[in-house]
This record gives sequence, structure tokens and C-alpha cells, in this order.
Amino acid sequence: MPRYEFKEGSSSKFWEITLSDNTFTTRWGRIGTDGQEKTQTFGSAAEAQKEHDKLVREKEKKGYVIEGKGDDDEGGEDDGAEAASNPELEAAILKDPDNVDAYLVYADWLQSQGDPRGELIAIQHAASQASGAEATTLKKKATALIKKHQSLLFGELADAVKEGELTAEWHLGFIRSVRMGQKDYDSERDLGELTQELLALPSARFIRGITVGMASFDGENEYGDVISAIAKAGGSKTLQDLFIGDFEYPDDTEISWTHLTDISSALKVLPNLRTLRLRGGELALGDVDLPELREFTVETGGLPLNAVKSIASAKWPKLEKLEIWFGSDNYGAEGGVEDIQPILDGQGLPNLKHLGLRNSEFTDALAQALPSAVVLPRLEKLDISMGTLTNEGAKALADHAAAFAHLKQLDVSENILEDEGQSLISKAIPHANVGNQREYEEDYRYAAVGE
Repeated sequence: MPRYEFKEGSSSKFWEITLSDNTFTTRWGRIGTDGQEKTQTFGSAAEAQKEHDKLVREKEKKGYVIEGKGDDDEGGEDDGAEAASNPELEAAILKDPDNVDAYLVYADWLQSQGDPRGELIAIQHAASQASGAEATTLKKKATALIKKHQSLLFGELADAVKEGELTAEWHLGFIRSVRMGQKDYDSERDLGELTQELLALPSARFIRGITVGMASFDGENEYGDVISAIAKAGGSKTLQDLFIGDFEYPDDTEISWTHLTDISSALKVLPNLRTLRLRGGELALGDVDLPELREFTVETGGLPLNAVKSIASAKWPKLEKLEIWFGSDNYGAEGGVEDIQPILDGQGLPNLKHLGLRNSEFTDALAQALPSAVVLPRLEKLDISMGTLTNEGAKALADHAAAFAHLKQLDVSENILEDEGQSLISKAIPHANVGNQREYEEDYRYAAVGE
């Protein structure tokens, strides 16, 4: 459990945090006491990781520093341990990555070779079967083992881990997911190189999730090198969750100052993706064929027409959630209702349940088209928030209220509805979310996020 301390004047405090999957435990108090302890659970490992990183940043801003930072305790020792590999046993895991028994067989072999990942598999499996104090003790033991063998387990990534620019979640002796990104303006970390090192790392050969934060605070935030590194490495057969663009806008950078670039080469070598989330501008997708994808989200201030057409013609038969931010034409947004007609017709989307057509400057036209959309009866949630829906569009929705009656959620928030339009929708479609409207200006209608 990483320990942070704050010593200033009469203050002498400590703070500790341990992350495990979708939970983390914090402990705090005066140095010399046991302090207080609290465990928080989140909806996903990514949510837990994000809150974990936020809390660490807050403590560091307040002056907390890692205990013993700069001395020998920080890096850990490998005690002569060496990484081992058994292609046959690894192939068994790759064939069925959820088969715990395959990991346990590998653990026995790794321990016989003196590879600490064997012991780590055994400890983490035992922790997953335990509860209460026993589980806590085992998780602490796993954390200590990872710290002790940090150089072996992380390889060339060890420096990035020490500097807080790569955080990892471990599962059964291997890295389950990572978040990587430059920490601040002083960082010189090359995320392309970091991605290449990650995908070549033995500890990451069964990785499930990658989240990419800021690629550069100094100048344009550009992800082309990350995409190239994924493509050159041949991708990953186990990667299921990819999020490129995990930054806060406008605090870190503007969304349209970020360049996603052409990601088609990466998508071709990630056949088992389940969720794909992209945030930024200048996106190209090419021909999308992701047979296992369940969720696709693109958050942008300006979606070019070629990307719109790629999404509309994509092959993702298992897709359940589709969320598109179109953006403003001032920042490169192109296309309209006619360009997403295949989506409205439900072509190739038999399992779609959540459709978000957000941040659009043609929301009134959407309101006219949606009541007769073939895809509408399949949906549970429809989100046309953050756009330019006016009273005219509100009337089109209200006049066809029956078409939306089956929805669990209809979101029209953050548009530019006046009181009349809000009232029309609220009366006709009581379950609609009409709150938090932006100011209406007759000659200046814009999507919520452009720059």
C-alpha cells in the first residue's frame, strides 16, 4: 500500500491507498497511529482507476510525498529472479483467457522456474477466494510482491510506473489493464514508445484494457504514435477495452486540439475489442469490422464526413451502445441526417439498445426523422443531448410521443429549448430528461462542444 506523508509545522499525517480491480482502500491519520480505513467500490475498474488517480493528484498538490521517496525502498529488488516463458501453457490461456485453471497450471510451472509471477498468481487467486481480513492481507502481500519485483514485472515500463505515468491493475499474476499518459507539462514521456514496450512486455501478454491519457501537454495532443505502435506490435488478441483520449477538457486541453488521427490500422489488429471509446478531433476510421464490439463512443467537437460514413457502414453485429458526438462545423463537423440513415434504419445493428446522437447542429432534423426510424423500437435509451434542439424540434417529438413511449430514457438535456419547448416535451413524454438547457440565441445556434 503506497504511503504518502505530510509534515509541516504541527502537521504530521499519513495517507495510503491500495487499488484492486474496481475497489480501492484508503487509510489515513496522524503518523504513529493506525489511523482510519475506508474501502470504496465502483462500477468498473476504469472508474476506480480514475478516482484513484484523482485522489493521488489531490494529495500531491497538498504537499503529500511518498514515504522514503528517493531511497532504495522505492524501486524494489528482484533478488536474481528471471522471467520465464512457456509458449504451450500461454497458448492454453490465450485460447480461454477466463479459465482460472489454466493460470494455476502456469503458476506451478513459473514457480518451478523461479519466476515471481507464479507466486503472484497463487496469491491473487487465493485473495479472490478469501474475504474480510484474510483477503485484505493477501492483497497487501500481492502488492508487496509486485513492488519487490518491479523491475522484472514491468521491465522498461518501471520508470513510467515510478513517475506515475503508468498505472496497472494486476490479475492472476499478469497485467489486466493499464492507464498511461503524460503527467504534466514537464513530462517528456513518449507514449508511442511506451505502448510498444507495453505490448512487448511478458507481464502484459494477456492484457484486457488500455486507457491512454494525455500524449502531450506541450503543443498538439496527438495519438498517431500510439496507433502506429499498436499496429506495428500486431495488436492483441486479448485486448477488450480501449479508451484513447482520457483527459479533462478544457482543463488539460481542448477537445479539438487533440488529434486521434487514422486509427484503422490499430482496429485491424484488435479483433476482440468489446468497448472502444475515442475522444478528440481529426478522426479517421476506415472500414470498421469489429465482430465482438458491444460499445462504441466517439466524443469530438468536429466529426468529419468520412468518419460519419465509416460509423454508418461499420460491421459490429453485437453492438449494444452507439454514442456519437458530431460537433460544430466550425471545428470540422460534416454530414447530416442523410449520412446516418443506415443507423436510423438499423442496418447491421440487431442488438442496439442505447443510441446517442449527441452534440449535433442538426438536432431539429433528427427530431423530425427519429419517430419513423426503423431502429427506434429496438432502443431502450435515446440520447440527443448537447445539440441544437429548438421549440420546432420539441414539437416534432411531442407530436409523435407514442413512438417514444417504450423508451426507458429519452435525453434532450443541454440543447437550446425555451420554456415552451421544454413544456411540450415534458407533457407529452413525461420520462424525458429536459433539464439543464443552454441559452437560446436565434442567430447563434451551436453544439455544446466545439473547440
